[in-house]
Amino acid sequence: MKDAYITGIAEMERINIIYGNIITPNGIIKSGQVIIEEGKIAAINNKPVKVNNAQEINAMGKFVSPGFIDIHIHGGGGHDFMDGTEQAFLAIAKLHAKYGTTAMLPTTLSGSREELVQTLESYQKAVVSNTHGAQFLGMHLEGPYFAMSQRGAQDPKYIRNPDPAEYEQIVTTYPFITRWSAAPELPGALAFADYMMAHNVLPAFAHTDAVCEEVEQGFAHGYSLATHLYSGMAGVTRRNAYRYAGAVEASFLIDEIDVEIIADGVHLPAPLLKLIYKIKGADRIALITDAMRAAGMPEGESVLGSLHNGLKVIVENGVAKLPDRTAFAGSVATADRLVRTMRDIAGIALPDVIKMMCYTPARILGVHSHKGSLEVGKDADIVLFDNDITIANTIIGGRVVYNAD
Repeated sequence: MKDAYITGIAEMERINIIYGNIITPNGIIKSGQVIIEEGKIAAINNKPVKVNNAQEINAMGKFVSPGFIDIHIHGGGGHDFMDGTEQAFLAIAKLHAKYGTTAMLPTTLSGSREELVQTLESYQKAVVSNTHGAQFLGMHLEGPYFAMSQRGAQDPKYIRNPDPAEYEQIVTTYPFITRWSAAPELPGALAFADYMMAHNVLPAFAHTDAVCEEVEQGFAHGYSLATHLYSGMAGVTRRNAYRYAGAVEASFLIDEIDVEIIADGVHLPAPLLKLIYKIKGADRIALITDAMRAAGMPEGESVLGSLHNGLKVIVENGVAKLPDRTAFAGSVATADRLVRTMRDIAGIALPDVIKMMCYTPARILGVHSHKGSLEVGKDADIVLFDNDITIANTIIGGRVVYNAD
């Protein structure tokens, strides 16, 4: 990770959180205490002790959790990162902080070169001025190097094979790119992954028709993350009389592959959520919203991608769809919904859900030494929520950015 590009949070103060059920890597501490000093976790105690000159937050039995980390998100609150404005970045970060997200990886869609550059330039401005929303951990480029047959809601006029002259120039010009999703079976996709690995960018496989053998080859070149597992990739297919395992099966068979899942309860129903958890476990699963601009907004018509030339979509029944309803078009989930879905619908214990929402994403991005869990010395990115996963407080870098009261 390029820490120089992570948002700075100002106005830190000493905070004393008492009587909370603290979710730690070693279990839940009931009626415990978390002390925050200078933006870091200074102490975690089984019983509250007196702290002078501190802002006191009485959790009153609420859960005290690490802040949620969303490594795949496009927008919210009526804004999309592809709008290419500093205002859009800041509004999205602020909206999702309200729902417990303390750090995120802003994500693009396949679009024109001009739109991409404008979005990346806007990131550079927003990462400096973002003091009231979820931190930015770099950029995730989703596309345009995809299989046309698996494009989903990605605009087909922009989809193409990897172009070294293009991606090399982008990566060297914008060193805060942290992740780039592509289809590993395309001509030039292995050289693309080699270049990403050499420049500290995580190559992920996405919107792909790759069979298992092609994913295995891609994994050898660095494709170690499955972008929104099941969405935009094939499972078992037939070619003539023969069956082939697909990218889904490869994700299960290769133990070292991490998977991210849109756990809104719509993109993946409960049986698939349970299956993925049973095979991969909390250590290899990252929960993502994949949220588009309609997250946090009333249902109805919306736009996926930039307002200038994005795709029209309709939001109904808690999910965005193409107007003809042939495919989903991104989610409208917020991170609290992911936690609620995995606990209540998939039946997974809360500590493991929190690991998938916090620590595993941090480990995938390489920031787990200072984010992703409640441990002394780590960044004070903390969320308080009740048993319904309703967010009460969001603290980022030792600063309260959201208070439901």
